Amino acid sequence: MAIKSTIYKAQLHIADIDHSYYEDHSLTLARHPSETDERMMVRLVALALNAYRLQEICKGDGSWVFGAGLSDPNDPDLYLLDFTSRKRVWIEVGQPEDKPLSKACSQADLVLVYAFNHAKEIWWNGIRNKLSRLQKLQVWGLPHEVTQSLVSLAERSMNLQATIQEQTLTLSSERGSIEVQASLMST
Repeated sequence: MAIKSTIYKAQLHIADIDHSYYEDHSLTLARHPSETDERMMVRLVALALNAYRLQEICKGDGSWVFGAGLSDPNDPDLYLLDFTSRKRVWIEVGQPEDKPLSKACSQADLVLVYAFNHAKEIWWNGIRNKLSRLQKLQVWGLPHEVTQSLVSLAERSMNLQATIQEQTLTLSSERGSIEVQASLMST
């Protein structure tokens, strides 16, 4: 018998001062049995960092959707769907292969990768030449120590405040506060 995904609920209150985006998001995340709390929290960080694109790209007429993730390698971890059901922004976390990223660039206006583990530089150096021609792709690195500390905020029912100012995300709850700063590895 297969082990089922664990359901997490999150209230994510975003105050993105950099982009003048202030919204509350009620989220349901299905955490695959092989997914870690760290990876799940990086998905939430990716949403917080990009939530403003709902207004910027879709003028508010769209929605952010968590994909099947580890259950379906052809589905993004997170995507922005416009009112025509077109995937406008495709987000992957971790260290995806080059072929799915190439395919994603043909299906979305923007593809973002948030690489986060201790070997992200090794992964990037090995895949960089294969992806350099993809103009819609941006690869961001998150500090490994920071993403590991995000685990302390993970709960089955989360109430998180995300404040973005000067390109730094401060994610906080009653359990504490963590600063996250993504660095661009490519454009």
